[in-house]
Amino acid sequence: MTQISPQPGIMDITLYQGGAANVPGLENVVKLSSNENPLGPCDAAAEAFRRASYSLHRYPSSDHAPLRRAIGEVLDLDPDRIICGAGSDEIIAFLCQAYAGPDTEVVHTEHGFGMYRINALAAGATPVEVKERERVTDVDALLAACTEKTRLVFMANPNNPTGTMIGTAEVARLAAGLPQGALLVLDGAYAEYVEGYDGGAALVDSRDNVVMTRTFSKIHGLGGLRIGWGYGPKHVIDVLNRVRGPFNVSQAALNAAEAAIRDTAYLAHCRVENARWRGWMADALAEIGVPSDVSCTNFVLARFASAQEASDCNDHLTAQGLLVRPVGSYKLPQCLRITVGDEASCRRVVHVIRQFKEGPADDTNL
Repeated sequence: MTQISPQPGIMDITLYQGGAANVPGLENVVKLSSNENPLGPCDAAAEAFRRASYSLHRYPSSDHAPLRRAIGEVLDLDPDRIICGAGSDEIIAFLCQAYAGPDTEVVHTEHGFGMYRINALAAGATPVEVKERERVTDVDALLAACTEKTRLVFMANPNNPTGTMIGTAEVARLAAGLPQGALLVLDGAYAEYVEGYDGGAALVDSRDNVVMTRTFSKIHGLGGLRIGWGYGPKHVIDVLNRVRGPFNVSQAALNAAEAAIRDTAYLAHCRVENARWRGWMADALAEIGVPSDVSCTNFVLARFASAQEASDCNDHLTAQGLLVRPVGSYKLPQCLRITVGDEASCRRVVHVIRQFKEGPADDTNL
C-alpha cells in the first residue's frame, strides 16, 4: 500500500492555539485573551460592512485598489507597493511560500509570534530561534544567527507577547547588517498603539530588503473580518501577488477596512483610551507584586514568581469568568498576557488578581 505523507516539516508544526473565548458552565465571560479592541470598530466601518450585505452574490475586487489607495492616502505610502491579505498572517505565509523553502533558514525572536515558526516549517524551511535580552529584541543576536541560508528575519515591533519594542536606529542597523538575499520582515500589528510611529514604513522606502506587515484586527477592531496588509519594495510585492489568490479578501472586509483606515479620529481615540487603562492596569498590578515591562501595545505581560503561580492565578481568573492568555508556548510560563479592556474589565481583572495574591480570608479570629 502506498504511504501518503505530507511534506517534510509539516508534522513538526504544533497547532496554533488562539486565546480562550468561553468557559464551560459560565455565561458573560470577559475575554482578555486575544488583544481585541474593547471599543470595537468605528461606526463607518460597521456601516460599510452592513452595506456589503446587498452584494454578497458578487465576487470581491481582485486588485483591492480602493483599499490600497485609501491606505496610501492616509499613511502617505505608494499604493502600488501595498498588498492585502486575510489578516497579516496571510502576508507572512506568502513571504515564507515565496522566499523560504528546503535548505533555507527563517530567523525569528525567542518570544515572537508563533506563526513565524509555523509558516517556516510549512514552507520546508528551518526556523531559527534567537534569544532576546530580558524580553526585548536583541539585534546583535539576530545578526549573529544569520547565515548564507537565511532568507527571512521576522521581528514584531512592538512585540507580541512581550509588549516591548526597540528604536528605529536599532531596526535600521539590523536591516543594514543582513546577508545578501535575506529580507527583514517588520510585523507592525501593534504599531498604531505607538503615537508617531510609522511601523517601519520609512525604512521600507529607503531600502530594498525590508517589508512591513500591518493588520486591521487590533486597534481598528476588525479581527472578525480577517484583513491585513503589507508594504514593501516593488520587486517583493510583485512576487507576493503571484502567489496570492485573486479573491483572498472578501468585499465586506475590504469595504470595512477602507472606512476604518480613513477614520483617523477614531483611531486616535482608541489609542488614548488604551494608553490610559494600560498604564492604570500596569501600575495597579505592580502595587500588588505583579510587575510587567513597559508595554507599547494593547496588553500587559504580567510576571509572576513562578510558572506554578501564573498557572494558579490563571485558574482563579478563569473560575471568575476572566479569560487571559497563558504564554508558556512562548517560553514565558511564569507570565500571563492580559489584554487592555474597557474600564470595568481592567478594574475587575486587577481586583481578582489582588484577591488571588492575598489568598483566602483569615477567619481564625471570627
